[in-house]
Amino acid sequence: MGTSQDSKSYKVVTYGCQMNVHDSERLAGLLEDAGYVKAEQGGDDPDLVVFNTCAVRENADNKLYGNLGQLAPVKSRHKGMQIAVGGCLAQKDRDTIVRKAPWVDVVFGTHNIGHLPALLERAAVERKAQVEILESLETFPSTLPTRRESAYAAWVAISVGCNNTCTFCIVPALRGKEEDRRPGDILAEIEALVAEGVVEVTLLGQNVNAYGSDLGDREAFSKLLRACGQIEGLERVRFTSPHPRDFTDDVIAAMAETPNVMHQLHMPLQSGSDTVLKAMRRSYRQERFLGIIRKVREAMPDAAISTDIIVGFPGETEEDFEQTMHTVREARFTNAFTFQYSKRPGTPAAEMENQIPKAVVQARYDRLIALQEEISWEENKKQVGRTLEILVAEGEGKKDDRTDRLSGRAPDNRLVHFSRPAEPVRPGDMVTVEITYAAPHHLLAEGPTLAVRRTRAGDAWEKRQAAPAGKPAGVMLGLPTIGAPAPQAAAPSNGCSTC
Repeated sequence: MGTSQDSKSYKVVTYGCQMNVHDSERLAGLLEDAGYVKAEQGGDDPDLVVFNTCAVRENADNKLYGNLGQLAPVKSRHKGMQIAVGGCLAQKDRDTIVRKAPWVDVVFGTHNIGHLPALLERAAVERKAQVEILESLETFPSTLPTRRESAYAAWVAISVGCNNTCTFCIVPALRGKEEDRRPGDILAEIEALVAEGVVEVTLLGQNVNAYGSDLGDREAFSKLLRACGQIEGLERVRFTSPHPRDFTDDVIAAMAETPNVMHQLHMPLQSGSDTVLKAMRRSYRQERFLGIIRKVREAMPDAAISTDIIVGFPGETEEDFEQTMHTVREARFTNAFTFQYSKRPGTPAAEMENQIPKAVVQARYDRLIALQEEISWEENKKQVGRTLEILVAEGEGKKDDRTDRLSGRAPDNRLVHFSRPAEPVRPGDMVTVEITYAAPHHLLAEGPTLAVRRTRAGDAWEKRQAAPAGKPAGVMLGLPTIGAPAPQAAAPSNGCSTC
């Protein structure tokens, strides 16, 4: 354990959505820019632990305070150790965190992650907790340093905040109104990432396809997708998560006509019941949702479509739930993130009458899971016999060492495990395989690899592995602080993909 800042170690613990994952990469970049070094897994206790929190799930605060409680004795014996709490729960609870866990040194919100190093230094000098919560975005996060977890894939935020008022969601109150980043800044960041070896980017926003509302251009998102198609070396473009209200025909056309935009769509349903959707304040109905799915499949028959669904929203009847089951049967999602409704203080839904008993919610949830598992398996079986190019991933296959396989993602983002090729391949490289078996949540390619394509992304991964220990590659993008809003698939929370 070092005594100077140059050798202090840090660990960032992330809860929640893709936006939090993206923010954590920025936090890591800021800390490394300030001289901290990422703590080794299984090594000594770090000098700094940062919790980047989520406020969507009902047990979010219990999870945080439980972890903070475990750290109290560690901190008492580790001289100079600091603990910081940021993210949505920090934005919501503010002084409550220091009152319940007085050993916390810094509490910061969703709008001022760039202040963390200064707040830590101030806490050390003044020997008291620093609580700083801003009510609006000060600097767009992509102007900050970053330490990306992947050498070959990257999140690129195009907006922050949300203009919707869904009754189950507290996020707009914590992240503020939508602010859009200028297209030129977004494209400049993507070009910089591609120059570093990145071959896949995921455009990120609370409601990503509402992009342009802050700029006065209703077709800004489809134009951005088409512009991504002009970036040489960028092989795969994804985005998450769109809102059915804003999903327009020009976006479908851009997806179908831009070669590097993948035929993969995550479209949150939440409920198939018009009555429940109205109570949720979701500005679409079942037929509108299914109409979008039909249009997407007409333009891209091979599209893989996933969704979010909440079971047991207040007032949901058996008939309402059957409408959700009907929608799932009609839409035939590749997979679904399903959630039992979680009551969150501060949301209108928390005060609604007719909260559904836990046993009823559980029974409905189990039925929905069984139906979706059946559909997922049937849809995956259609992939057997297809030849696909797979982007080799790192850490996707938990059994790879035991099975002598590697894993990666198909163009439509399905997880594929494949036999290890005779020639060496690296994360970021591409392999061509034939699918031989399908399970509900993955595909297998058990035959020989048909082709291996070494890529700049694989070179970047190899270079990162060869970097001296303690000097991971933090990247300062140096983008101007104009525009607005600022990853792969952290599971959505409470049915809101980026909440």
